[in-house]
Amino acid sequence: MDLDVAQVRAFVRAADELHFGRAAGTLAISQQALSKRIARLESLLGVSLFQRGGGGVGLTEAGRRFLPPARQTLAAADAAVAAAVGGDRPLRVDVWGHLYAPLRTLAQVADRAGDRAGELVPGHGRDLPSVTDALLHGDIDAAFGRVHPPLHAELAHRLVRLEPVDAVLSADHPLAAEPALRPDQLRGSVLWAPGALDRLDFLHQFAERFGIRDRAASLNLGLAHFLAEVAQDPHRFSLLPADVPLPEVPGLRPVPLVDPTPLYAWSLLWRRGNEHPGLTGLTAACATEAGRSRWLEYDPARDWLPEPPTPPAGRRDDERG
Repeated sequence: MDLDVAQVRAFVRAADELHFGRAAGTLAISQQALSKRIARLESLLGVSLFQRGGGGVGLTEAGRRFLPPARQTLAAADAAVAAAVGGDRPLRVDVWGHLYAPLRTLAQVADRAGDRAGELVPGHGRDLPSVTDALLHGDIDAAFGRVHPPLHAELAHRLVRLEPVDAVLSADHPLAAEPALRPDQLRGSVLWAPGALDRLDFLHQFAERFGIRDRAASLNLGLAHFLAEVAQDPHRFSLLPADVPLPEVPGLRPVPLVDPTPLYAWSLLWRRGNEHPGLTGLTAACATEAGRSRWLEYDPARDWLPEPPTPPAGRRDDERG
């Protein structure tokens, strides 16, 4: 009996998530494709690996027995690939992120980082849990994300960028004509979020800190669609990095936030023990660009961060953690 590694990987991800949709997302495939892989594996083995029902997904007894050796199979397959390609494998850097800041950041440091950061793998890092899963499963070598507790013990990170955040409002919003706003002036408005706030920690903490009680979530269908929804309602607002290129959305007004200015903290993350030589070049390039572009300026009397900043990127091995 020959096992298909892709089918085994689909099983392990689904066993980790106990949710076929989330597991499919970590593999960048459709839920239908993941279900087919698992069904073929079950057919090959002649047993059911999952209990499927209205209450969710769970492992059968056979699934629980199969999981430990399945993990070992994946580890051996990954080790075989690594041994075959040697040290010439490109550095796999996740560049997806809320409002695409990782992609903009990497574009500014790619030349300094060298050719080893040339392969980019978009699609995983919609939030910290997704980035964590991709790193722990070995799908990527490094990623950008906003680190907030708790962070998995196997991951290390370095702060690389603090982005000032603006409010974006409908042009018909009562405060749209103001040259700048304090965050607490938005208390009577509705915070419009591109997804559930329990997976958007920065927006959640902003709402808690500044007393924004009215909150609503949208289906994330892209930045232009999301901002069009903000523009349609004179009571809505959301937050965007001040330097993000805005799509042409009629009726939208960005307004700087001051006293304090919220800062979104992007860190570079990697799995401890990953010895890919490209990590050294990438962290050093991030540190150089952060100094040149003043990415890490922070004044607690002027700015707001949900958590105090951690040391910047630029050191290797244990020092990086």
